[in-house]
Amino acid sequence: MAPTKTLPDNAQHLLVIDDDSRIRSLLQKYLTNNGFRVSTAQNAAEARKTMQGLSFDLLILDVMMPGESGMDFATSLRKQTHTPQDTIPILMLTARAESESRIQGLEIGVDDYLAKPFEPRELLLRIQNILKHHMANKATTIDEVSFGPFQFKLDRQELLCGNDIIRLTDRERELLALFAAQPGATVTRTALAGDDGTGERTVDVQINRLRRKIEPDPSNPIYLQTIRGIGYRLLTD
Repeated sequence: MAPTKTLPDNAQHLLVIDDDSRIRSLLQKYLTNNGFRVSTAQNAAEARKTMQGLSFDLLILDVMMPGESGMDFATSLRKQTHTPQDTIPILMLTARAESESRIQGLEIGVDDYLAKPFEPRELLLRIQNILKHHMANKATTIDEVSFGPFQFKLDRQELLCGNDIIRLTDRERELLALFAAQPGATVTRTALAGDDGTGERTVDVQINRLRRKIEPDPSNPIYLQTIRGIGYRLLTD
């Protein structure tokens, strides 16, 4: 379903994973109208494929799905240490209301749990609360990222190689800050272009210049990788 309103490029991106097409459609429309960018998947396999090329701010995950259950899918994500998937917030939806099911979800690292049927307004409030806490925790815990011999200090936007400071332009610092804020996640070319009039082709040129400062072989990048047709990601240690 196409979005029903124009969203800013920095709108938070949600992934709804549910085998019920009616619920997927309703949630996509409702959440889009409330300012979120929304993608959908009908099962865990489709969700994995979608997450390979895009980064998401939160998953809305149904427990009872054919094949791999939502609980098993959430467990597998939490086991992927040092990747964006192991910390991505998860809100689980289920027809079950038993406390044991809720406890199991919370034990594996799910952030919140909402039983069907639910009021859309309650879902929206829970999503907003999860994202608020997640962003607050992220801001206080990530102060630097490392990749190869480099360390990028987010507070000072300073790139170091050992004890040496690597000279960066203002735009290069801005790009590294965007990547460092979500290590390993794909950042779209549109998001990297921002709202200052920078075109996407200009972004490609800027990325190439940045690679010359951080890559052993800029033509075969190790750290700053291209995700074809989407954008770039910074692979961190």
